[in-house]
Amino acid sequence: MKMKQNLSLILVLATAFTAGAQTKKANNSAAKPVQAYTVGNKKVSVYVTAQNSDLRIRKTETLNFATNKQPFETEPCIFIDPTVKYQTLVGIGGALTDASAETFAKLSKKNQDELMEKYYNPNSGIGYTLARTNIASCDFSSGSYSYVQDNDKELKTFSVAHDEEFKIPLIKKAIKAAGGKLPLYVSPWSPPSWMKDNNNVLGGGHLLPEYRQSWANHYVKFIKTYESMGMPIWGLTVQNEPMAKQKWESCIYTAEEERDFIKNFLGPTLHKSGLASKKLIAWDHNRDQIFQRASTILNDKDAAKYVWGIGFHWYETWTGSNMQFGNVKQTHEAYPDKALIFTEGCKEKYDVTKLDDWTLGERYGNSMINDFNSGTAAWTDWNILLDENGGPNHVGNFCFAPVHADVKSDKLIYTNAFYYMGHFSKFIRPGAKRIGSASSRDKLEATAFINTDGKIAVVVMNQSNEKLKYSLWIKGEAATTTSLPRSITTLVIE
Repeated sequence: MKMKQNLSLILVLATAFTAGAQTKKANNSAAKPVQAYTVGNKKVSVYVTAQNSDLRIRKTETLNFATNKQPFETEPCIFIDPTVKYQTLVGIGGALTDASAETFAKLSKKNQDELMEKYYNPNSGIGYTLARTNIASCDFSSGSYSYVQDNDKELKTFSVAHDEEFKIPLIKKAIKAAGGKLPLYVSPWSPPSWMKDNNNVLGGGHLLPEYRQSWANHYVKFIKTYESMGMPIWGLTVQNEPMAKQKWESCIYTAEEERDFIKNFLGPTLHKSGLASKKLIAWDHNRDQIFQRASTILNDKDAAKYVWGIGFHWYETWTGSNMQFGNVKQTHEAYPDKALIFTEGCKEKYDVTKLDDWTLGERYGNSMINDFNSGTAAWTDWNILLDENGGPNHVGNFCFAPVHADVKSDKLIYTNAFYYMGHFSKFIRPGAKRIGSASSRDKLEATAFINTDGKIAVVVMNQSNEKLKYSLWIKGEAATTTSLPRSITTLVIE
């Protein structure tokens, strides 16, 4: 009798447990309610930068919404849906390289202060919120250098004394100008020459197997040294451009080599050293091979557990390709739990006669809109500042920057790229969520974010030579404006 009672009790408990599990499963799978969005009395502030004008992130008008339940096909629209949300913005910024620091040091204090304000103040400037710097030398250094002496496998001679003259002072000034907080991530261009199979920091080569642990320890030494000097490190990339055999500092990792270095050396070393919170970024090269690299690394759970995100550049164009945004989107869709970060881009082949070329800024605008719409969470330009020659650069790889300094005349030259980037960084702040946006005309490219304070920033770019009238449409309400030829506009809804 007692056995029958126990059996009945077990059946009752089992039934209750199963019912509870089914209810829980049903609750977890149920669609979450979407918070409604109403336009109400909101207004739209319009900020414009346009070719053949003096408009540079200038407020030109304030728009009001009017009822427009269903636009016709003949009415160009940018459709916005704030209830559809995507990735969260980490930040937008630029690289604080040796070249930027050396050029900065040659400016008068007045121009140094102006540059810091223009880049990092969100009110009087464009409010950068992210930075990158190089670990040891890169092409944008005046020469090659290392932090350790030859054959010092134990890194006992490790010192960043080289950086104390120019780079560290610039980084500290940028952090101060940004209000005391500026997430900084770091990237190596090459291990020391004696750690490589070509015995040279230049020209590619591979990290020798016997130095993998020593090289992993080198990242830790750098991060902890910089942090002890008052520069918090937010993250790091494994290797700048790991598939590029360059005439400057470079080192080759196949996808499998990078995967194995992460899972067997760099990842465990960061964790054992108390640096598990640092954001580890793989790839850090062009969009053309981003999916192949991501799939090789992230399909290995022992490597993937250490990786925060995948970094990429825009230089796939050197092969004759257009920018391959589809590869970025596919990577995001395949690995939605990993962040995407644009880690570097600039216009190559510096030409002083083209500082006013309007396509400089348009390249930034086109890339940023499409990268964000493909799932990118952070976007970092290359050098924040270069001199009148597009350097300094120790291998003659001179390039454009958003700002150039004529150091001979102590003059700052702001290219339109500075303003194009500002249309994003000034109005889209860390923590903002990308929201639904769609353009009904291919001549108007757009992306949109809602900030943590509820303000919506919509960026619209027009690369055509036409004036294009369009409406910003949200939930049956529309505000109408005109996009100037060759312009970029940020519309702030508040």
